[in-house]
Amino acid sequence: MSPSNSPPSSISTIVHLRFISLTAILFAALSGLLLADEEKTSNKPRSISGIYPHLAYWNDHGECGTGAVVPWADKLWVITYGPHYPKGSSDQLYSITPDLQIEAFAGSVGGTPANRMIHKESNQLLIGPYVIDAKANIRVITPDAMPGRLTGNARHLFDPAGKAYYATMEEGVYEVDMETLDVTELFQDDQSHGQNVGPDPTAHDVPFAALPGYHGKGLYSGQGRLIYANNGEASGLARSRPDIPSGCLAEWDGKSQTWQVIRRNQFTDVRGPGDLLGNPNPETDPVWAIGWDHRSLLLMLLDQGHWHTYRLPKASHSYDGAHGWNTEWPRIHDIGEVDFVMNMHGMFWHFPKTFTHANSAGIAPRSTYLKVIGDYCRWNDQLVFGCDDAAASEFLNTRRAKGKVAGPGQSHSNLWFTSTDILDKLGAPIGRGSVWLNDPVQANVPSDPFLFSGFERRSLCLFHDAKTPVTFTVEVDQEGNNQWNELTTITVPVGENTWHAFPQNETGVWVRITTDQDCSQATAQFQYANQDVRDSAAATIFQGLRQPGSSDYSEGIVRVRGNRLQTMAFAATQVVDGQPVHHGFYELGADLKLTNSQDQTAFEWTHNNAPIPQGVLTFDEASILYVDDEGKRWRLPRSTKDDTEDFGPLRISREVATERDLFNCGGTFYELPARNADGIAKIRPVCSHPFAIHDYCSYRGMMILSGVDADASGEHIIRSEDGRVAVWAGVIDDLWKLGKPVGVGGPWHNSQVEAGSPSDAYLMTGYDQKSLTVSTDEPTDIRIEVDIDGTGTWRTYKTLSLAEGESKSLSFPKDFQAYWVRLVSSHDATVTGQLTYK
Repeated sequence: MSPSNSPPSSISTIVHLRFISLTAILFAALSGLLLADEEKTSNKPRSISGIYPHLAYWNDHGECGTGAVVPWADKLWVITYGPHYPKGSSDQLYSITPDLQIEAFAGSVGGTPANRMIHKESNQLLIGPYVIDAKANIRVITPDAMPGRLTGNARHLFDPAGKAYYATMEEGVYEVDMETLDVTELFQDDQSHGQNVGPDPTAHDVPFAALPGYHGKGLYSGQGRLIYANNGEASGLARSRPDIPSGCLAEWDGKSQTWQVIRRNQFTDVRGPGDLLGNPNPETDPVWAIGWDHRSLLLMLLDQGHWHTYRLPKASHSYDGAHGWNTEWPRIHDIGEVDFVMNMHGMFWHFPKTFTHANSAGIAPRSTYLKVIGDYCRWNDQLVFGCDDAAASEFLNTRRAKGKVAGPGQSHSNLWFTSTDILDKLGAPIGRGSVWLNDPVQANVPSDPFLFSGFERRSLCLFHDAKTPVTFTVEVDQEGNNQWNELTTITVPVGENTWHAFPQNETGVWVRITTDQDCSQATAQFQYANQDVRDSAAATIFQGLRQPGSSDYSEGIVRVRGNRLQTMAFAATQVVDGQPVHHGFYELGADLKLTNSQDQTAFEWTHNNAPIPQGVLTFDEASILYVDDEGKRWRLPRSTKDDTEDFGPLRISREVATERDLFNCGGTFYELPARNADGIAKIRPVCSHPFAIHDYCSYRGMMILSGVDADASGEHIIRSEDGRVAVWAGVIDDLWKLGKPVGVGGPWHNSQVEAGSPSDAYLMTGYDQKSLTVSTDEPTDIRIEVDIDGTGTWRTYKTLSLAEGESKSLSFPKDFQAYWVRLVSSHDATVTGQLTYK
């Protein structure tokens, strides 16, 4: 047993119990009777927020993600993957019956698979290294016969009825006979490529694809070519900077020994209107590829033999790492609706099945999400997401705010069953991105088209480095038919920037921009959002979480145990009348029973190895100060719902989906990207709340919260069998139901400021209604600067002139967004600068 995986076992030390809540015991007993009655009348497994805990799957590696979920032969088929196992692993192929019974295939060979395709002529499902016929008979292509981390399948270019292509994450390409499963190697799987040491051409007499980038993702065929995407870069720099060249999209004619690079950027899924079956008219049907760079999302279209580029805004930056690890397998996929669904960078999109260069209308945002999704499908009239929930390694995702918190003891993930309605009911759409970001621009050469439709609030920030004023011309493709007309012209003076808000009556599908002169550096940054229609009240599912004034409650540290125990540890404390009266080590299992294991040593181990760090945040009169691992200072609002400063230490930061942190600060949950994806600079608020959430983690696909009132009840409350303690259980995307983000605070409060010295950066992105109030004891000008892209691109928004003792207020337009705001005073003074977000 490794200390990093699981606390040691020992005989319990029973803590003297001074007092026990009679109400809690009676409630536990009553709940047990009701549950027993329910179990007698129904054999359906219990679920919470669409998560069935008994369906969770585990492996023995640093990660256990869901590579594919496909309905086939009256079952749902699921494969899991470990992080880097080209020759097999402990991962398995699972089948799930309509009554939600799960079975692992005894002949599973594991690996890192995420490929899936239906071969229509032989009526077989290709999923990972497994080939499954219509009667659910399974054949296996062993890793010895086809080594590599299988990432994609595609229709064969010359013998689609008899063969199919397989590709690996290290650019191995194979063709497989669909009857015999004989494997022909076309390009070698290059395991050295990911290690950045170069291929070994002497290995055997088969060429290497030798593409730039690594970490392959998508594969598809059409218009006489096989198209492959990778989304990473194997370099040390890629692990710290998200803006370096990375990844590629490439094509092969099926005959030569070389590939052609289409674009040197990060790409994931490659798809067409035929989806898993392959395009029905492969010579003429379009092919789409989704990707990104540091500016925005990229959508590549192959239409009539030519590639076209489109850009879309990003909702989340948690996927931005240049190494490519953070994206898993986003998809463009048919779930039986009029449009396909696309998920990319934390947003669900409508994606029209008819998308071509002459018919490009219809892409539109639906909602933003927090789960890490590897695949999804429609099954038994439900939408099923295959997720990547809890990785033991946590990879490079460490930071001071997390402290010394041991990762999950064993990697595991689960499926999330929900309605297709949820695609429109999670977080409000938000989109940020540019066509140019301090880039060289040639006069009269149009930018890539950038999405213009689907958002209610749209603004554009323009600036340049030219020696004379530059006129930017914005053109619009009104119908999505590649017919462009002038929408507006904007002249930007030397050394200045201009914000332009697009009124709602300015419609169209795409916009593009040109300049009237060459610029060595020009920026055109878009900020989009839809109104956040949530109110500030938390949904009833959160009733029972600890609030101000509560003196009878339980709290404690939660963590998934190792040693294949597959339980969750809860090192719990029961508090009565504000005093701790009971400490106990509890375990939660797949049956959702919370049992006191009476293991005091395990209780102490959990506290010692997953402690809540102290001193991460500084609360002062101005706002909440956070100093990151690089020593940079950032300020965040206090939630107007929050009164948790006196609640004692609460968990601030923790990974709750693979390589994704939640940051719980001052009554607001934030989505916090990994440090190598720009970290707190790209943080985004999710919701604000009034609760004292002591700790949180992911377990069997659920999100577990500790900090529950003694008399709490409901389907989301799991109370211990002895009635003393409880946890809340749901799913991470339930957090949207806590209410819209709100906050107050700012960079200064009666602060002594020096002339020309900028304040700390204060968060602005993701809030709905924003206003600023400034006051001073001396005459001064207060310059309002905003960071437009989260990388320190500070631009002046407005300057306010104040007399001695004067106060002024400013409401920001609804269309206006920026990542951060800071203030600069022209004179030494005592200044207050406070913002209110509603």
